[in-house]
Amino acid sequence: MAGQLQPAVGHAGTSTSWHQLVSTTDSDTYGSSSTLSAETTTGSYVFTVADYSRDKELHAAGSALPSNTFTAGGYSWRITYSHDTDDWIRFSLCLEPPVAGGGAGTGGGRDLGDAAIMVRTRYILLDKAGLPLPSSIRKDSERALSTMRSMRATQFMRRKRFESYYLKDNRFSVRCDVTLVRRTMCGRETGAMPPPDMRRHLGELLAGGVGADVVLEVGAEAFRAHRSILAARSPVFKAELLGGPTDDKDAPPPTTSTTSRRLRIHDIEPSVFRAVLHFIYTDSLPPEIGAGDEMVMAQQLLVAAQRYKLEGLKWICEDVISTLCHRRAANESSCPCLLYQLHAYAKSPSRLIDYMGNTCI
Repeated sequence: MAGQLQPAVGHAGTSTSWHQLVSTTDSDTYGSSSTLSAETTTGSYVFTVADYSRDKELHAAGSALPSNTFTAGGYSWRITYSHDTDDWIRFSLCLEPPVAGGGAGTGGGRDLGDAAIMVRTRYILLDKAGLPLPSSIRKDSERALSTMRSMRATQFMRRKRFESYYLKDNRFSVRCDVTLVRRTMCGRETGAMPPPDMRRHLGELLAGGVGADVVLEVGAEAFRAHRSILAARSPVFKAELLGGPTDDKDAPPPTTSTTSRRLRIHDIEPSVFRAVLHFIYTDSLPPEIGAGDEMVMAQQLLVAAQRYKLEGLKWICEDVISTLCHRRAANESSCPCLLYQLHAYAKSPSRLIDYMGNTCI
């Protein structure tokens, strides 16, 4: 077990940044004002395994290799390295219990049930010079701090791929970045402020079609929408529906007069356009968006986002494509000849549009 082995060599470092989002209310209507802020703190720890072959034999017997304790965001953490029965190299991050009478860095006296604190974890291999290897990056889903005392393993990379492409001189180093995000609402309140619900209201307006003044025909389907909302969100729709020039030379030419109640949309699938409309009205994607092939949908939505100049949707698609490319580059089933391309796409996802017909991806 983990306690039977000596901790691996490692060292830690920390960095802190703050990002503040401001949301104010009308004091005459609600009698309050408030500010929503998010404080982000990141700590890094380099975990080094000096004798990979020996440790692999120990893992075969069900053992795991723990790191030394390190501090990130004022809390103490430990990483555990192991192999599973499916031939994956795994890492586990666990919050250490508070030390009796401990202060900062021990987690003592802190409220771990604070739902406003979330934890993000990222693992990345380092080369001999200590520089990160971007193709090896692996991100974990965000977790509440209160759940971090329970061990949950991350499948980092297939052992065969790791040994073929990344293992050098029977040793390796991996850096673990731990980011804590604390979201707080502060301000002076003299009355109860209702939660923001404009997105919900606009989503219901789209779903119900109340007051719709244009029908968008896509393939065999028709979508009822509102000219003013489409025009406000997309300069391309503004030019098509309300008239006037667009500064996008690649934008499709108007296909209807500004008084027509029907607009034919070409070169896009109905399911993709439905997601685009949902984003235009709610600034989010529908929950069923991940039911199919994520890469294909992300590619098609990225094309639509560029076509209609929806920068927020473009950012979401590029983030999804970057994550999927990194994941596929680290997966044994990926074509080795495409590792370089996948890394390039992860840094510039828009380039992936030129390769949508590549059967290896």
